[in-house]
Amino acid sequence: MTTLPRPTTTLTADDARRMALRAQGFLGAPDRRAGARGVLRHLGAVQLDTISVLARSHELVPYARLGAIGRKTVEAAYWKGAHAFEYWSHAACILPIEEWPHFAFRRRAYRDRPHWNHELPEGVYDQVIKQLHAEGPLTSTELGGAKKTSDWWDWSGTKVAVERALMYGEVVCVERRGWKRVYDLAERAVPDALLHDELDDTECLRRLVRLAGESLGVGTRADIADYHRLKGEQVDAVIADSGLVPVEVEGWGKPAWADPVALATPPRGRHRTTLLSPFDSLIWERARTERIFGFTHRLEAYVPRPKRVHGYFAMPVLAGGRLVGRVDPAREGRTLVARQVTLDGQKAVPAVAQALVEAATWVDCTDVRVERVDAPELREPLTRELAGLLG
Repeated sequence: MTTLPRPTTTLTADDARRMALRAQGFLGAPDRRAGARGVLRHLGAVQLDTISVLARSHELVPYARLGAIGRKTVEAAYWKGAHAFEYWSHAACILPIEEWPHFAFRRRAYRDRPHWNHELPEGVYDQVIKQLHAEGPLTSTELGGAKKTSDWWDWSGTKVAVERALMYGEVVCVERRGWKRVYDLAERAVPDALLHDELDDTECLRRLVRLAGESLGVGTRADIADYHRLKGEQVDAVIADSGLVPVEVEGWGKPAWADPVALATPPRGRHRTTLLSPFDSLIWERARTERIFGFTHRLEAYVPRPKRVHGYFAMPVLAGGRLVGRVDPAREGRTLVARQVTLDGQKAVPAVAQALVEAATWVDCTDVRVERVDAPELREPLTRELAGLLG
């Protein structure tokens, strides 16, 4: 392991929190002209997920930063004009197209992988490539079927082949159609100047570590590794040459690194008040969220209903640079239903009401109904605040 210089800068926990908020686009004036595409480039990765309550997570991410941006505008920003591609980063993510060369290390690793969960029938891979070449872009259904049976995991040979081709980088997802991936050949979808695997692993990792540091503002080794799901030893190998600056953060108890540009410019400006997707990169890593915000959050969608504490898709509420509550939302016609609300005391009521009303407006709801508030004495103040905002 490379010997690293000792930190010469010490940050308070509040310094680190504000740096993280600004790096993630929640502190200061948002770049509305750049829109959702600007948010994607700023964050470096936007996670995808199948769950859709108010909207899908990749729509909620730019909404949380920019406000009521049109949902069709978001989709167009991602998929129209070869500005992005879908690949495995923190999870399945939308990534800026200019980062294609820097995921060469992962494509190589997939090509060299000895074992897979799904068997690839002989000849099917070449058949899929030929069909895409002749007819693409196509969904897996159009290629010949996604599943052998109704079981979600029981992929057809065609689905195995096209997903393998996606991992290898021979195929890309060029859009989502009814949440199905639409595949095309990389040679058609990726600009010629970017369509190469020339960068060695060290160059790729150095770039992704630097990008993670910029997107986080400041982070520990584990934070930086988690952003694009790198291994700790991969981070160790390049962090000294990444351009990130070693710092000490009071109360963190672990070495940390910061974006030097963020260090040079104190974070100031207006704080955003909004609902957050549980898959938002501000909070997607639980240990970091607890360390920075003192807020423990767990997605309970896959937890049996009787064991849920905060609800199926509880969305943290960000206000004043703090996480001040949770809302488990649903929609009934043009009513946004807050099935369960958790508030960090009376002071959180105005912010949670504001976040609910803005979200309702965004998804074309005209009313908000609160079903349950964990602290019953706060139900009436919240309802009154909502009524005042809704007019």
